[in-house]
Amino acid sequence: MSRLRAFVPLLILIAIGIAVGASGMLEHLNPNHIMAEQAGWSRQIATNPALAYVVYVVVLALSIATAMPGPLLVIIAGGMLFGMGTAIGLSLVGEVLGSLLLFFAARHAFGTGKRPPPKFVERIRQGYQAHPVSYTLFLRFVPLFPFGGVTVGLAWLRCPVWLFTSATALGGVIMLVFETAIGAGLAQSIAEGHGISPDLILEPHIWLPLVGLGLLALIPVLVKRLRSNGSGD
Repeated sequence: MSRLRAFVPLLILIAIGIAVGASGMLEHLNPNHIMAEQAGWSRQIATNPALAYVVYVVVLALSIATAMPGPLLVIIAGGMLFGMGTAIGLSLVGEVLGSLLLFFAARHAFGTGKRPPPKFVERIRQGYQAHPVSYTLFLRFVPLFPFGGVTVGLAWLRCPVWLFTSATALGGVIMLVFETAIGAGLAQSIAEGHGISPDLILEPHIWLPLVGLGLLALIPVLVKRLRSNGSGD
């Protein structure tokens, strides 16, 4: 029974994410919807920027903590509404807070129980503990792995809190630069009188961040190639 209770915080977060996703609330963060409502939202932000910042950070933190598929939409919306510099700062705070909430819930779930883990689990954890910094940075820097899945995985691997927080912040900054730039680029196109259409992909302020994300996705290939060359020597 205590083992089941340990999973309650994690299950609550997952249930919230499923409920929000099923409710259709994420549609309000669709770039087309933001484009239609941008003037009103911008007025509200200008009237009470502190409240807008807090709301944005809380929404992003909850979207990450609940492992919803919407964090990217939230970040792009932040770039559209706040501009690149402010949005990166706010997104980084929300990302770290949300990740820590999910991390502690997962660690609480996996840390309960008196029976020793299976041998294969212990071997995986020992392999991770041999090079924790390298593995943690690799998992956080590669955009091919789901953000929430990596968070839960690192909690299961018993990643130290300081390492998890540092890697999340550092990897988050790199990813947020490209993701927020997409939102800022969309806002610029809207300000110039262009609607959201397939032609936007030809705009430098849109395709350059996408190229950056694509290059980040090639990191595993590069690492594998370097390792194979090193072992061949």
